[in-house]
Amino acid sequence: MTLALSLSTAVAVGVLAPSGMSAAASPDVVQQGLNALVRTDGVPAALATVRDGRGRTRDYTAGVGDLATGARVPADGQVRIGSNTKTFTAVVVLQLVGEGKIDLDASVDAYLPGLVRGEGVDGRGVTVRQLLQHTSGLADYEGQLDEASLRYRYFEPRELLDMALRQEPVFAPGARFGYSSTNYVLAGLIVQRVTGRPLAEEIDRRIVRRIGLRHTYFPAVGDRTIREAHPKGYRRDSASGPLTDFTELDPSAGWAAGQMISTNADLDRFFTELLIPDRLLPAAQLAQMRTTVPVGDTGIGSGLGIFSRPLSCGGVYWGHGGDIPGYETRGGATDDGRAVNIAVTTVPADDAVTRHLEAVVDTALCR
Repeated sequence: MTLALSLSTAVAVGVLAPSGMSAAASPDVVQQGLNALVRTDGVPAALATVRDGRGRTRDYTAGVGDLATGARVPADGQVRIGSNTKTFTAVVVLQLVGEGKIDLDASVDAYLPGLVRGEGVDGRGVTVRQLLQHTSGLADYEGQLDEASLRYRYFEPRELLDMALRQEPVFAPGARFGYSSTNYVLAGLIVQRVTGRPLAEEIDRRIVRRIGLRHTYFPAVGDRTIREAHPKGYRRDSASGPLTDFTELDPSAGWAAGQMISTNADLDRFFTELLIPDRLLPAAQLAQMRTTVPVGDTGIGSGLGIFSRPLSCGGVYWGHGGDIPGYETRGGATDDGRAVNIAVTTVPADDAVTRHLEAVVDTALCR
């Protein structure tokens, strides 16, 4: 999910919280990057977990976790992870492909007959692969949402889909890449149709418990809270308006595309395990996930629920990222086991801030 806002609040900068790695004698470049996100870019808080190729981790914090009280940012606190949820949904779909229950090149209509119909839209012409790779051309329902009103409203997945189907497709299926959360609402509905179980249960059984993500969950219907220690999340109604505590909200507008809660360390573990054949996906399905199409001329590749991004030191890393009111997350993992995930406690209006955040990810993976 996306939210436009900017911050100029001056907040204090936190300290490094090491876990399993010795602190460097000179100023740490990751800590410096988080400090700059707070001091220069004005995010209330930033927190990160960096994992090296041997599985050792270090947690970082900067800023304050609660602007009202000045409370410290909890090391590796829980945050809403927004569209990182899409990778979890894609993994479940691909597991079902490996089990012979879903065909990536079958139409959406094969699993949800008659559901995807609208102005110029026909689910018989859209494949499951195109959903996962954002090449379906389906319009994004998020543009129809009033973000300020999301806090207390519950959305059924079908309501989200209906918002998209009232819009014409952006392009013909398979023509090119075009990011749309609608794709993942449909992917989640396919999972539920095929398994006969709620998507949240399938994610928990097939991923969360399987690899021991102890601080990761899919909030239940009506749950607006964050269960464990967390920094508060903030938004503005306008660029010059006051910050609003937006920590508690109904995340159902994200559902299969953006509802989950996790920590940076759990995300590090998730993306690291995902890249190892047979940990979460059989080798054949992992290869399909990592087969990409270009995202414009950015150098980024869109796989099935995951993106490859070039590193300044050579090679690529694999991850996703997510925005949801109150929180922005970026990060991923490399094939040799390095990983980093970073969260800030707002979604900046200025894309330059997000680029700074992504630059810290690059720095952490390349140092």
